[in-house]
Amino acid sequence: MRFVFTKLFYLLVALAFIPLSLSWGRPWLRWVALGYNVAMLAVAVVDARRSRLPPGVHISREFGGRFAVGAETEVRIHVQNGSDRAITLAVKDEYPPQMILNGMREGRMHLEAQSTAMLIYGLTPPKRGRFEFGHTALRYLSRLKVVWCETKVTAPEAVKVYPNMRRAREAELKALGARSVVSSHRKTSWRGEGREFESMRDYVRGDELRHLSWTATARRGKLTTRQYQIERDQTILIALDAGRLMTARIEKETKLDSAVHATLALFSAAARAGDNAGLMVFGRRIKTYLPPNRGRDHIEAALEALYSIEPEMIEPSYARAFEFISANSKRRSLVVLLTDLVDEEGSKELLTSLHLLRPRHLPLVVTIADRDLKAVVREAPTSVRELFTQSVAEEIIHHREAALRLVESQGGLALDVTAAALAPALLETYLRVKERGLL
Repeated sequence: MRFVFTKLFYLLVALAFIPLSLSWGRPWLRWVALGYNVAMLAVAVVDARRSRLPPGVHISREFGGRFAVGAETEVRIHVQNGSDRAITLAVKDEYPPQMILNGMREGRMHLEAQSTAMLIYGLTPPKRGRFEFGHTALRYLSRLKVVWCETKVTAPEAVKVYPNMRRAREAELKALGARSVVSSHRKTSWRGEGREFESMRDYVRGDELRHLSWTATARRGKLTTRQYQIERDQTILIALDAGRLMTARIEKETKLDSAVHATLALFSAAARAGDNAGLMVFGRRIKTYLPPNRGRDHIEAALEALYSIEPEMIEPSYARAFEFISANSKRRSLVVLLTDLVDEEGSKELLTSLHLLRPRHLPLVVTIADRDLKAVVREAPTSVRELFTQSVAEEIIHHREAALRLVESQGGLALDVTAAALAPALLETYLRVKERGLL
């Protein structure tokens, strides 16, 4: 039994100084003081061994919700005194040291008989993954109140930290604007250059002549236009590169972290548009595959698949990834590849493997830049250092644009954005693809 002494114990021990102060010329008083302290120590040990936590005292840990990157989550320690006497406790919870603590994770409380209390503190996870809570340490006063008895309650507990869906939803709102707000309240059709017939209406100046319905015009006696809506129930397949270049850090997160949140934003937007979304994570081999589907359960499955994915310091195999897609996705799909390219030479495998997707699928290659290189070369250099920096930036821009032009020459789409603009730009491109009827 582990224990620590209380203030009362130290106060009682200090009483031994009274005979010690009178021991000048009376040596036997020193032995009295020593015997007194030894007796106090023995009393403390016996008291600690005989004191037990009342069987009606129960302590449990619960969480205010699911842990997500960058979002504070409450941790609640419930203390219930179901015994027939009051008890004084000191509680201290062992939280994952990687998380940011908000508030106090320890506290002292006095519980009357048949009462409850709660200790609440907040934790903010800095990244995705699996984290471990330890025991909840507990101290309670002994019967004679001379020691705090120590014990551990609650078992160690592992928790999952998921990508932040609020961040993904904010990106969706930023990209979709008012259309997303409307769709969140009622099911609506987004009109554009789709191929699915929606209704007839009167002709207005600017309508394309190919959309005129001559039979309806003859029947009504005035020009009538066919109105189309964006097709629903199309398929989006997101291929997420977890290779070497995705380990690069931009501020506090990797490129893969940015790609994960963009993936979830596209999943959410596809679900609202009535489309099926699938997911594949790959490096040298296929790490995760989630067949295209939709619905809340499917988004939950995507969160489960993405929470523990980490990039590897190894080159990805685009050929293996595209072969897998070709073998497992027979329906025409928009294949969104989230990756990074350095130059035309470094992306040779990607460019030579695109034929595995065409012509059945429409590939969209999205590259994530470390920073806005165009902003670097926009201003005139004022020093030799800035001149060299701009020269390197211009060379990188030239090589990246050359690689992406080769993607477009093979019938694919290309998008080069910074990590900050990734999710909104990706969603806007997805909408343009649907509105133009490219699928």
